[in-house]
Amino acid sequence: MQFTITLDRDEDGVWIAECPAIPGCVSQGQTREEATTNVKEAIAACLEVRAARGMALTIETQLVEVVA
Repeated sequence: MQFTITLDRDEDGVWIAECPAIPGCVSQGQTREEATTNVKEAIAACLEVRAARGMALTIETQLVEVVA
């Protein structure tokens, strides 16, 4: 499976990685690469837990255009 993730830095310079399609699926790392590796592990764990609980594996996400 493929997922879109977001990467951002917090005020301490730590990279925060999140998977918008899985509520609460967030990880972090000292580098972009570490955060990406960690969020991949978090995604796998979240999918496992959601499957065991009979929950939908993901929620629907969409790309929308906003004119500013």
